[in-house]
Amino acid sequence: MAAPYVHVLEGEVSFNAPNGGKSGSTWYKVYGSLEDSSIPALIALHGGPGAGHEYLSPLTKLYEKYGIPIVFYDQIGCGRSTHYREKLRDNSFWTFDLFIQELDNLVDHLKLRKRGFFLIGQSWGGMLGAVYAARHPQGLKKLIIASSPASVPLYIVGNNRLRSELPPDIREALEGSDHESLEYKKASTFFYKQHVCRLDPRPEDVQTAFKNLEEDSTAYITMQGPSELVIVGNLNDWEGWKVAHQISVDTLVLNGRYDEMTDECVEPWFKAIPRVKWVTFENSSHMAHWEQPERFLQVCGSFLSG
Repeated sequence: MAAPYVHVLEGEVSFNAPNGGKSGSTWYKVYGSLEDSSIPALIALHGGPGAGHEYLSPLTKLYEKYGIPIVFYDQIGCGRSTHYREKLRDNSFWTFDLFIQELDNLVDHLKLRKRGFFLIGQSWGGMLGAVYAARHPQGLKKLIIASSPASVPLYIVGNNRLRSELPPDIREALEGSDHESLEYKKASTFFYKQHVCRLDPRPEDVQTAFKNLEEDSTAYITMQGPSELVIVGNLNDWEGWKVAHQISVDTLVLNGRYDEMTDECVEPWFKAIPRVKWVTFENSSHMAHWEQPERFLQVCGSFLSG
């Protein structure tokens, strides 16, 4: 029996980044029909920054099961959108305001203001989604913050605790200053297998996220640092929970039991957001949408359609 037809639209929308110095565009893909659906679309904000949209592909099941159209896009600086490698370590360029302007531009292009829309942000994407929601954008109906820190200093605290629990040789390698050394890369891979994605082998779409970051790490290095374990970018003192009380929409906060986003850095969302629910996936790390897909889709689908 043939699979049911799904309307898929790919396109680009012009986006000229402030002080970008050149014309730019945002690439997007809509899975499901925006016009034919009575349910708001879900816009997916990927992590990194710079990881690209591909690793969020399990979200398409929300359309297949709940009829929720999904809008994927590559944030500028990665994937099929315009790259700005010349802006490496330019803290005045790589800001929340930049990515919020890009998101607003996409929402307007797809004419989602009156129809309404949902947001899901994973990792860095959840940080972006929370700041966006705190500004009360017209049309936003619900927000999902998936494996995202409310406080980067608390993320570092939790990260240090996770590192202290690693085998001695791994800990020693991670304390090295040469982040390009074979020993450091092997130790980082060990950490990632414990606290980023516990599936072995990694799914191809997850691998693509790492490839996107390897191909252009400009935004990641500037905002995060050289790896998940070394946070020295312009986000290193970010405290998102301080604006979270301004989020007025229903919000679902998610993390995994083995997540690099530990409870220490996730709990402030729960304390600060007025209308919030927090779910922890017991058999997941940072990629619950891959590690526990059925449970993840059930939790998100019920929240969005309820």
